[in-house]
Amino acid sequence: MSTTVDVFIDYVCPFCFLVEPALEELRRDRDVEVNIRPLELRPTPVPTLRPEDDYLPRIWNDIVYPMADRVGIPVRLPSVSPQPRTEKAFLVLQLAHERNIAEAYSHAMFQAFFQDDRNIGDEEVIVDIASSLGLEETSVREAIASPERRRQHQADLAYATETMRITAVPGIIIGGTPLQGTPSATRLKETVDALATSRGCEL
Repeated sequence: MSTTVDVFIDYVCPFCFLVEPALEELRRDRDVEVNIRPLELRPTPVPTLRPEDDYLPRIWNDIVYPMADRVGIPVRLPSVSPQPRTEKAFLVLQLAHERNIAEAYSHAMFQAFFQDDRNIGDEEVIVDIASSLGLEETSVREAIASPERRRQHQADLAYATETMRITAVPGIIIGGTPLQGTPSATRLKETVDALATSRGCEL
């Protein structure tokens, strides 16, 4: 039986990008279904971070760049200031889920921000990225403007923070087991295997 892996992300978190190789290895080696879910770290009206302040350069130099080297993903601290809000991008994620390209869409968003230094809070940038994956421009713009999708997004955020008690991203939950930090492929597979073993003991 396939194991569901819920991955809560924000497109401005580099660790959500850097966990992708581990998730890809997990998907290759185990029977899992990865479900990408939104969690805005700083939703409106919370101020977003600025790359010219001390915090982001320090975190990137101490943690992000070394981790990126280990997993083989070239990244750079985006210059967009303040960092973009991700609500619009997440509204289009709903559409990407409906078209079964949620992972490809999320990967493209991460690439745009952390490799191409694009403002992924800008509607035209989102439309361009989504269109490059085959999503219709009209559908993308309708998704961004949709009150129904915005209500669903708020419900999704409440599910992440209030129901699942996710406080940091990537927030990964495997069969009800939350994993802290940015787990390795080995840790992900061990968690899936432990869950499969516990299932085998059920009456």
